[in-house]
Amino acid sequence: MATSAAQAGDLPLYQAAPSWVIPAVLPDAAKTGADTPALVIFDTQQRIEDGRLWSYLDVASHITSPEMLAQATSLALPWAPDKGDIIVHELAIWRGSQRIDLLANGQKFTVLRREQALEQRELTGILTATLAVEGLQVGDILRLRASTTSKDAALGGRVQNVVPMIALPARVAFARARISWPTATPPRWKLEADGVKAVPIRDGQYTVLDLALPAPKPVEMPQDAPSRFRHPPMIEFATFADWADVSKTFAPLYGSEANAIAPGSPLRTEVDAIMKADATPIGRAERALELVQDKIRYLAVGMDGGNYVPQKPARTWEVRYGDCKAKTVLLLSMLRAMGIDAEPVLAAVGSGDFVAERLPSAAAFNHVFVKATIGGQTLWLDGTGAGSRLADIHDTPDVGYVLPIRADGAALLRIATHANARPVIDLIVEADETASVDLPSAFEATAIVHGRPAAMLTMAKTQLGEKEQRQAVGQFLQGFLGEGQFVDTSITSDPITGAVTLKARGATSTIWTTDDRRRKRAVDRLIDQVNFDPDRSKATWAAVPVLVNQPDGLRYRLRLRLPDGGRAFALEGEPDLKANIAGYDIVRSASLANGMFTLDERIDTVGGEIAVARIPAERDALTTAKARAPRIVASADTRRRWDINASDPPGATQLRAIEAIFAKSIADDPDEASGYTSRASLRSGVGDRRGAVADLTHAIAIAPTIDLYLQRSTESHELGDMAAALKDAEAARALDPSSQQAIGQLSDLKAEGGDMPGALALLDQRIALGGSMRNAFREAKAGLLGEYGDVTAALVLFDSLIADKPGSPSLMNARCWAKGTRMVMIDSALKDCTGAIELSTDTSGPLDSRAMVWYRLGKYEQALADLDAVLASTPNQAESHFMRGIVLAKSNRRPEATKEFAIARRLLPSVDRRYARYGIKAD
Repeated sequence: MATSAAQAGDLPLYQAAPSWVIPAVLPDAAKTGADTPALVIFDTQQRIEDGRLWSYLDVASHITSPEMLAQATSLALPWAPDKGDIIVHELAIWRGSQRIDLLANGQKFTVLRREQALEQRELTGILTATLAVEGLQVGDILRLRASTTSKDAALGGRVQNVVPMIALPARVAFARARISWPTATPPRWKLEADGVKAVPIRDGQYTVLDLALPAPKPVEMPQDAPSRFRHPPMIEFATFADWADVSKTFAPLYGSEANAIAPGSPLRTEVDAIMKADATPIGRAERALELVQDKIRYLAVGMDGGNYVPQKPARTWEVRYGDCKAKTVLLLSMLRAMGIDAEPVLAAVGSGDFVAERLPSAAAFNHVFVKATIGGQTLWLDGTGAGSRLADIHDTPDVGYVLPIRADGAALLRIATHANARPVIDLIVEADETASVDLPSAFEATAIVHGRPAAMLTMAKTQLGEKEQRQAVGQFLQGFLGEGQFVDTSITSDPITGAVTLKARGATSTIWTTDDRRRKRAVDRLIDQVNFDPDRSKATWAAVPVLVNQPDGLRYRLRLRLPDGGRAFALEGEPDLKANIAGYDIVRSASLANGMFTLDERIDTVGGEIAVARIPAERDALTTAKARAPRIVASADTRRRWDINASDPPGATQLRAIEAIFAKSIADDPDEASGYTSRASLRSGVGDRRGAVADLTHAIAIAPTIDLYLQRSTESHELGDMAAALKDAEAARALDPSSQQAIGQLSDLKAEGGDMPGALALLDQRIALGGSMRNAFREAKAGLLGEYGDVTAALVLFDSLIADKPGSPSLMNARCWAKGTRMVMIDSALKDCTGAIELSTDTSGPLDSRAMVWYRLGKYEQALADLDAVLASTPNQAESHFMRGIVLAKSNRRPEATKEFAIARRLLPSVDRRYARYGIKAD
């Protein structure tokens, strides 16, 4: 940051406002108070004359708070010195009726010579005049009046401007937009604002357009509306005759002669090398595009007329940087040197559909790229893109309308978009689920990435360390495969294809779910991510189409090995699909054979719009497609995790693969707890509880948490180590004495160990504190009494809780359970359980409780029916397996009972101890 001696236009001028400006009037000091808007004056006045635009701005701000004071004391005025001047007319403080002239008091603006947008790869050439306002106080009005002049040689004497209009609900005491021009040479102008009217009025030799502001509040539009419906209110004016005039104006800047490649130059050497390497025009075009994208760094250059004037090709090649204009001219010059028909086109990225409704001017555009014609086919080549190769040469940019730049002019041209040739991400997964449908999925994943994401990954590889790269790959894959552990990660760039390949091995949580009493697995990864729920409920939205995302594609390929060689596994839904739904092209094929499920799915957005009339049909089509997405249905007797004895069954490799992945994750980052906790969960699930305790011990040493202590407490309890279980529960509560989970587990362990007074004291202490958790602790106390203590007192407390919260299914179930397990008031227990079943969304708990009551009543058939219903929806409920074994044994079905006892003990080793308290024993 520095200042230097003045050049033409590079220092602010201090002059009176021109005579054509009509000054706004400040409100009387007596009328200024707490209700005065913070913005007192916002007055813009523009004059077009002799190919120059004079822009006058008058802003007066009421300083209403210390925060606003801090902001207002720093003023900044940007301008382009190569196009004109900045003139300061007034800087004053109004304190009541007193005017303090800051300019007269010697305060002057200082010019900063620093590229403020350099971090965004942009050299603007914009200078900024700054000033720290002295003496400003809360309650003052700060007024600044200044002008900028602009005459852009690149526009050939034409003038243009876009004036944003302040609109409600913004508060301003006085606002105006005023535009004037010589009557003999009128510009074209257009209002783009709802509810605003303006009529030009002749004033001597000039015509004036005067707009009183603020404008009405813009009509709210949905976020998925095209840009022509969502632009801010504004007025445009320009002296271009039409779009053809805009096209012709730019033609000299991109002409063949002005930008020809000199014979014998370094750039000509590059052209010759391309022509020698490839004999086909389309191959040469691709190589030229690749050179411009990969070897020329993007840097916007807006200095010395650079807003519209492109850098010469030779200069761009020399400095190896350039903006869209420079890259376009470089690519054009190379294509023309190869004899390829090519021309530049102007585009409006982000608002291309709005262009056709705008006033013809250069201000409608913010980008330029190349339109080439080869073999009768149109190619859109953007030098600012990334990673384009021959496979992508026919891809279409979703920029709506473009304007070809031609010496004889051109009209707007609409680009018809279609799906890209290559997906941005092509994900290939080889998954191993051969042991059980309950275990994590072990997999090897390969993601082939193209385009800008590939360029970002290439940069990340050069900037990140090994650990950070591993984390980056894991985070990338988690977006598709879910949370898990990822190891053996790699990032590899291929300059020939322009792709970046990510690889990893990993394990993620199972996505098998229970539905209709069968284990099922969704396999679709793409269509499930599609959302199409546009809201057009307001009358003002009735004709607003839905904007479809620009062309982009994803491909997902899965090969999944199933348990038992896929015996009796089936595929439901629609395996194959080819359709356009909600703006997406979807192609899918799926098959299941010889224990292997195979999926190949691709989804592409294609750009464009969906008419309102099509919304219901598209929404229905998407809902139908999701409902009919393929799912794998496991056999009714498929292997469950409790059938596995801590190792892979014959023919399976899944558990061994998962263990290897977790071991590698731990080795890669031994100071990270997640590898240990993931493996502890796996080991606990397959019956290796001592292994789980060991892993949790490592995790606690790294990062002790309440959850980890309680998990280890649970594992120790199931192993019969009550002392260790109690110690960990105490440690969990020490981390947070108010933790409901820690208090509940600790009190339960104390009661089971015979310390009922200590257990009740923990709960009574929290109950006495009151608050929102009081009833939760009262319910815990009732449950504790019902399980270990005075059941009569428990039922009295349950009655009180239910009186406070009648119809609570959880309380009714808990009361039923206490009655059934303790064999009291059995006659009313059945009513409690049935009521809880009728009121519950999840009936597994109350059904299990009612089975206990049926058992106590000696009605084994009814008990068995309830237990079967529980296990059909919740097959991992150990208590229900145990009671089913008891009922089967009572029914003289001992072999079946033995099987149920084995499952129950595998799931919950402490199950015998628990039911012994109720007088129920397996033998």
